Amino acid sequence: MAGGQIQAEAFVSDLAAVRRLLAGQFPQWCDLPLSPVASAGTDNAIYRLGDDMCLRLPRRPEAADQVEKECRWLPALAPLPLAVPKPLGQGAPAEGFPWPWAVFSWIEGETASLDRLDDPLEAAATLARFIAALQAVDVTGGPPSGPQNHFRGVPLAQMDRRTRRAIANLAGEIDVQAAGAVWEAALAAPRCAAAPVWVHGDIQPGNLLARDGRIAAVIDFGLLGVGDPACDLTVAWMLLPAEARPAFRAVLAVDDATWLRGCGWALYAGVIALDYYRDSNPLLSNMCRRAITEVLADFSA
Repeated sequence: MAGGQIQAEAFVSDLAAVRRLLAGQFPQWCDLPLSPVASAGTDNAIYRLGDDMCLRLPRRPEAADQVEKECRWLPALAPLPLAVPKPLGQGAPAEGFPWPWAVFSWIEGETASLDRLDDPLEAAATLARFIAALQAVDVTGGPPSGPQNHFRGVPLAQMDRRTRRAIANLAGEIDVQAAGAVWEAALAAPRCAAAPVWVHGDIQPGNLLARDGRIAAVIDFGLLGVGDPACDLTVAWMLLPAEARPAFRAVLAVDDATWLRGCGWALYAGVIALDYYRDSNPLLSNMCRRAITEVLADFSA
């Protein structure tokens, strides 16, 4: 599969090859303008197609599975209180590209960040309402959390070894003693006793779009699954300031155990990604540093 990954990486960097792939399977769209979209994401290459569509082409086999899942389940999740991508067509391997790919609706907006949001309290409530609506969707037949969504939504104990290793690898860059204490506390929190719910799995600034000073859309449902809702609380530390977190928690009516597990998920996401991307992806690394800092500050308050 490594050869397929190298082949895919070369393919998605070739505009002419991408256009041939599109023309072969969706000729009705092949004459529309096509241009690459800059992104800090690592799973998919994105091309804007015309004014209101985009192509997502996986860069690796795990992302190929995610594209198929999004095409299957995103229509079943609608409607939600924020815009989400709509699958418009699923493509097959062809023209030397080894995996499934898809055409989605294009949603206007900029990557969410605090400086692009007029009111952090309003943003906190908006995100909480979106998560609550997602959790309320019927999970019948939904894919359970596990390998298929990078384990988002499984019991935190399953992430213990990887998290401890990442914390140790970040010695000198973060307070490993404080991080270890937070992780121990999150592990000790009671496990989720409620029925599993839909989780996005990766609600963080890179997967949120802002428009006119407000959160407007949630994108990239590749880590969608059915599991513990605590994993979707990660955004409270990855995006929101400390003063907005109580509003976020209140709208979702999160109990102490779930909040503590959410804190653990935010720490997990921060240390794992920072350990892996600190030398290769500055935008993602800075987001992870912020999340770790916010988690440790909350825990020591």
